[in-house]
Amino acid sequence: MIFDASVSGRSVRVEVRGADGRYSLRLDGQPLEVWVTSAGPGFTSLLIGAKSHELGLERLPQGYRVVFPGSSVTVELAPAGRGSAMAGRHAHGPARLTAPMPGRIVRVLASAGADVVAGQGLVVIEAMKMENELKAPRAGRLQEMPVREGQAVEAGALLAVIGSGD
Repeated sequence: MIFDASVSGRSVRVEVRGADGRYSLRLDGQPLEVWVTSAGPGFTSLLIGAKSHELGLERLPQGYRVVFPGSSVTVELAPAGRGSAMAGRHAHGPARLTAPMPGRIVRVLASAGADVVAGQGLVVIEAMKMENELKAPRAGRLQEMPVREGQAVEAGALLAVIGSGD
């Protein structure tokens, strides 16, 4: 998955691959290997190279507050390039909501046939121990919702199709 991250006014392109606590990252193209383990509720341990880092994580609507000993930063995350959640968005015809990353469907928030508004939450996907609510890219009628709770999905998997509402 690819994100645009904003930390203290600085933007960074973040590419993440991996699972089960072992991740290969690219930060603005620079490779980084990271091991991640839980250190208790709200706390995480990172092993980067030979150095261990203990930090706290607080989920925010657009990212995380990362708490280090003696300081904290807010990290805002957005799927890269306005995100694959926006992929398939056209002025005419159906809009397709796709998974921006591999993960597991935690909650399905709307059913096929429902009228939805732009920005309405449709599905929650969990990846890398983070829950991400994916929203309708436009208003319309939900034509398809081919996923179910507990289902594993790959990046690019079809999650929903939104028609014009006719």
